[in-house]
Amino acid sequence: MAQPMFFKQPPSSTLADLAALTKSVLVDPVRGGHAIRGLASLDEAGPMHLTFFDNLKYADQLAVTKAGACLVSPRFEAQVPPHVAVLRAAQPFHAFVQIARAWHEDALRPQSWFDNDGIAPSAIIDPSAHLEDGVIVDPLAVIGPRVEIGAGTVIGAGAVIGADVRIGRDCNVGTRTAIQFSLIGNNVLIHPGCSIGQDGYGFIFFGPEGHLKVPQTGRVLIQNNVEIGANTTIDRGSLRDTVIGEGTKIDNQVQIGHNVIIGRHCLLAAQIGLAGSLTIGDNVALGAKVGINNHLKIGDGAQVTAMSGVKDDIPPNGRWGGFFAKPTKQWFREILAVERLVQGTAAPKSEGRE
Repeated sequence: MAQPMFFKQPPSSTLADLAALTKSVLVDPVRGGHAIRGLASLDEAGPMHLTFFDNLKYADQLAVTKAGACLVSPRFEAQVPPHVAVLRAAQPFHAFVQIARAWHEDALRPQSWFDNDGIAPSAIIDPSAHLEDGVIVDPLAVIGPRVEIGAGTVIGAGAVIGADVRIGRDCNVGTRTAIQFSLIGNNVLIHPGCSIGQDGYGFIFFGPEGHLKVPQTGRVLIQNNVEIGANTTIDRGSLRDTVIGEGTKIDNQVQIGHNVIIGRHCLLAAQIGLAGSLTIGDNVALGAKVGINNHLKIGDGAQVTAMSGVKDDIPPNGRWGGFFAKPTKQWFREILAVERLVQGTAAPKSEGRE
């Protein structure tokens, strides 16, 4: 079983304690004193572990699990083996995560990679920069002129913060991240290797003088409670700012072009490419490897399936997918129609021919 050796060990808790924490029901109250000392998946759990079940795909693992207890919905409660204590919960995974967050709070946000609690001697900080009390700066980080960084923020090893950047409180800037021309709010988590605030891809193409570069004089504005995955790139704006709205969560290796505006509480999965001057509304979800053309508008609450290519505006609450993307019901009908057409016109192989 995977051991949380890099994080604080959780306290031992009884099933009665966990039922109270999650507001779940311990089906057999006699087991209330049974101790749980860790969390694990169905296939790796032992008698001292709590697991969860909410997907029939893993029914075979549930049948043979050695877990001490399992969070499960009333729908699947009867499938839990007799030796496993049942914690009945309307949303088992949510309850499981609630316990995980309580036990492993130190895993929710990165800390200094070097157990550093102050300014590392090898960090380079311009005398005009202002760091509030409680800022941690790891070795070899570079902080430029007139930078302002709020209390509780951690600047990772080798990170480079350009002149005049503002970073709020309780943020984390991952190792080898480069930030310039940016204003960043509070509680923003930036994972390693990100590039934020660099030139957008702005040129007048194929002119008499070659590809003529357009000055990129905007900024990147990142609002509170945003999380940005490793090796993501966010270009600064040209004529308007690039904006990442409050509470938005961005996965690894995402490219966000200049002048893009992303609303609040959006979800962007890995390897998405957003061309310049897009406007994305609030609560939008984009699957992995989605590509969206420039100057489009994606309405509030829209969802786009993974690996889709978007060339048209999407209305609010639209469910789109495919290449090129269209409403999913239409996309599925077209796929079925093509499959039927191919099956109906496929000629049988002639005898004696490959």
